[in-house]
Amino acid sequence: MTSIETTEQLDALLTLPNDADIAFSGRLAGDVMILGAGGKMGPTLAKRLRRASDAAGRSRRVLAASRFQSGDARRELEEAGIETVSCDLLDGAEVAALPQVENVLFLAGRKFGSSGDPELTWAMNTLVPANVARHFRDSRIVVFSTGNVYPFVRVERGGCPESDEPAPRGEYAQSCLGRERIFEYYAKQFGTACLVFRLNYAIDLRYGVLVDIARHVHEGSPVDLCVPAVNIIWQGDANSYAMRSLELCASPPRYLNVTGPETISVRRAAEFFSRRFDRTLHLTGESEGLALLSNAGACHAALGYPQVPAEQLMEWVARWIEVGGASLHKATKFQVMDGKF
Repeated sequence: MTSIETTEQLDALLTLPNDADIAFSGRLAGDVMILGAGGKMGPTLAKRLRRASDAAGRSRRVLAASRFQSGDARRELEEAGIETVSCDLLDGAEVAALPQVENVLFLAGRKFGSSGDPELTWAMNTLVPANVARHFRDSRIVVFSTGNVYPFVRVERGGCPESDEPAPRGEYAQSCLGRERIFEYYAKQFGTACLVFRLNYAIDLRYGVLVDIARHVHEGSPVDLCVPAVNIIWQGDANSYAMRSLELCASPPRYLNVTGPETISVRRAAEFFSRRFDRTLHLTGESEGLALLSNAGACHAALGYPQVPAEQLMEWVARWIEVGGASLHKATKFQVMDGKF
């Protein structure tokens, strides 16, 4: 596809299973539940899993649990053949009432606005995992986390591998490490097979680091260079990795960095969009050469390289903005260095 210009085209591509997804779905035993399915990534992940299962001839249940504050989002999932369950994951009794399934994809968490309401961030990122880990002790669980748990490193060093010790900055990142530790604790208590999915900057055209940079350039506002480089991955590739990570779950939990192989210069990305939009480029901020970067070599060795390279993704982002594509209005705040989101 040379460009993506409508929400329908975007959704269709994000949810289109590849051959590896279909083969995996044919091997996977049991039903799958996605917790926190009403967020940015949950709906397209659920639909991709449903489509992969159908293509593999598997009649499994795909369930999506969320508070579902939007009735439209819930109907959209149900029309795609996904069973929806309304659940407040902070409520232990509601979690205990969820049906048991063999496979769980845990997407629930809180980032945006976390500095203004830190107690809710900690509750969502540590109490919810405890509720879920206890209830689904006999399931395979892929636990979404973030590269924010790593320290900032020199760009020339490359990204942090999974063997690096966490050094989270700020309460959001600290609470994400808390989430990981809660699942690790219960996995050891119950022998639960888990994989901690440390995702670093997925992009689906309605949000993402490249979208933030491109919109700043298009609108004539300055691009911040305090963080000089980032990792990115097409959300469709992240969806594929997430579902297939169910086969990599282990006890004690396995940790997996998930992002693309490229290190993207923020300045060069801004210059690309400046040329693409024929806009004057405005830059601000001064870099100390430190960035939040992940080495996803283990992911690529186990699950293959992403299908969408950075160059293609930048073209898609540029065209999406040119045609007035929708936005989720959730800035990634990739330029934040003190951890205050």
